[in-house]
Amino acid sequence: MLTVLLGLSGALVYGFADFLGGLASRRVRAVTVAAVAAAVGIAPLLLGLVVVGGRFTWTGTIWGAVAGVSGGVGVLLLYRALAIGPMSVLSPLTAVFAAVVPVLVAVVRGTALSGLAIGALVVAVVAVVLVAAVRDTSGARVTAVGLVTAAVAGCGFGGIVLAYDQTPADSGVAPLIVSRVLQAVLLGTAAVVSGLVRRSGGAEDSATRADVAGSAAPPGPTVRLSTRWPVRLVVAVVACGVLDALANVFIQAGLHSSDDPATLPVVSVLNALYPIGTVVLAGIVLRERLTAVQWSGIVLAFAASVGLALA
Repeated sequence: MLTVLLGLSGALVYGFADFLGGLASRRVRAVTVAAVAAAVGIAPLLLGLVVVGGRFTWTGTIWGAVAGVSGGVGVLLLYRALAIGPMSVLSPLTAVFAAVVPVLVAVVRGTALSGLAIGALVVAVVAVVLVAAVRDTSGARVTAVGLVTAAVAGCGFGGIVLAYDQTPADSGVAPLIVSRVLQAVLLGTAAVVSGLVRRSGGAEDSATRADVAGSAAPPGPTVRLSTRWPVRLVVAVVACGVLDALANVFIQAGLHSSDDPATLPVVSVLNALYPIGTVVLAGIVLRERLTAVQWSGIVLAFAASVGLALA
């Protein structure tokens, strides 16, 4: 039960962060928002290290670094995929791969799942697809390059869960700090390079798109702000970074909440339900109405969560 609660909490908080990042990306390049949010997320993790403690070890540091690189690459590839293909197809595809990859790894390792758990995981994956389904009016076509890029991005997000699963249980938030620092450096470098490319008159960078995976916030024109950011934009980006860091804490805690080998596939699939948090917050803040498909996905997600809790 605790594992399911932590996994769902992480997914919801991820979704909230994704929504705020989507809003901020209407005004500033998405890669810049991601880079700043990643840097902001270091602060609450350092505070957590002081309050609850943590231990830096070689194993934890290495796997934290793997998580940071995996997540950073996943974000960049996601932006690339959404720039060349329809969000309505590629966003759910990314979420599915993020959910399924850790499950496959767990099965290869010899993890045995009960019939109820298998059924609940399948239902949860279907729920991921339904909830992540968003309207796409860009007219972009599905291409092999877009599909492969989205799939690899999903593998990158799944790699975060796999890396956190390998961190020592007594390491606390130490590996998360390593992960966040590397991710901030990687995304920050990408933001600087893409900015230089734009200024030199190069082709439009794929990361300038305001589309965010799973985001219910409709994409809008990106406004280049060369001097000061409005207060609301700063608040949105800071909140995005803090919530994203908190979501990582929930996910790692969920992975270490039980010695049951089934914990990894359960947390990975629940983590991929993050679009629920996004569409719920969009309904509250933007008064957006959920589609019938998304409502059915939320119902299936609830049913799958109950099934996983009972399995």
